[in-house]
Amino acid sequence: MRTISFKAPSGAVVPFSELGFGSAPLGNLYSAVSEAQAQATMQAAWDAGHRFFDTAPLYGLGLAETRLNAFFRGKPRGDYVVATKVGRLLDVVPPDQRTGIGKFFDCPSRRERYDYTYDGVMRSLEASLERLGLDHVEILFVHDVDVFTHKSAAARDAHVETLMAPKTGGYHALRKLRDDKVIKAFGAGINEWQVAETLTRRGEFDVFLLAGRYTLLEQTALDSFLPLAEQRGVGLVIGGAYNSGILASGADPADGSAPWYNYDPAPPEVRERVRGIEKLCAKHGVKLVEAALRFPLMHKAVVSVIPGATRPEQIALNMRTLAAKIPPALWRDLKEAGYVRSDAATSA
Repeated sequence: MRTISFKAPSGAVVPFSELGFGSAPLGNLYSAVSEAQAQATMQAAWDAGHRFFDTAPLYGLGLAETRLNAFFRGKPRGDYVVATKVGRLLDVVPPDQRTGIGKFFDCPSRRERYDYTYDGVMRSLEASLERLGLDHVEILFVHDVDVFTHKSAAARDAHVETLMAPKTGGYHALRKLRDDKVIKAFGAGINEWQVAETLTRRGEFDVFLLAGRYTLLEQTALDSFLPLAEQRGVGLVIGGAYNSGILASGADPADGSAPWYNYDPAPPEVRERVRGIEKLCAKHGVKLVEAALRFPLMHKAVVSVIPGATRPEQIALNMRTLAAKIPPALWRDLKEAGYVRSDAATSA
């Protein structure tokens, strides 16, 4: 697998595998995964060349980080890159009061508490390092400082102000951690490119994890954020390359189920657009999922894409998907039909 050597604006160099391993599914997201299956999946990812591992306290309320702890034991620390997230602290509560009932299964009884302050960032990292069994991580992402999570622009903006507040804001903790070489880079893991642009303009951020907002289906991040990122040397990790599923399942899944888009059943207009993309892919002998996985990796700012997996077979499928040959004529046709923007990068 190709390694993308990213030089952050801070000057640190971080080697990303072009496919990273996203650990949210191994936090028992939507269904429980056994410990044996989780470890086998991570080992399959390692054997396939994955060396960038993304996690967060939220994923299984600490479970994903704990599972990575066992997996990393015995592996040379310089051989892999770890990103975790800050912005949530986990409090012990009775089982019926925990976060994510019906979303996370068989996980610790913890309740999330948002904290984007200096002290909150330091406490969050300390707890994550304990769960991971590590003395440092390469990257910290501020987690979910967006409307999708906080439900309104006013609430999001209040959290951004807390993060960026002079002296007391979490941003200053991140800068100190980077200056002290506890971490190599920092940014935010978010669902909206607009927040990434705001933070890029207000501070010295290195890399963002952007979920679902630069995909074969959506490219509005090209309006202003991606040109800014390229200009500033800011890197981009892409999560949600399949927009929650529809770019993998297609507009009309074979089992008759409704396709998912942004964590909900896809609306008719989205399904119709995906049908058009599928038709052009089929014309060129390319599977929709193959084009969807390759597309974001062609942009200069993108350093890794992190599809999820809960079984070794899914790792193997991801590798086959990445290896698919895609004719340049497909990208030309997608642009001519208006499915891909004319200013989108469509060459390696």
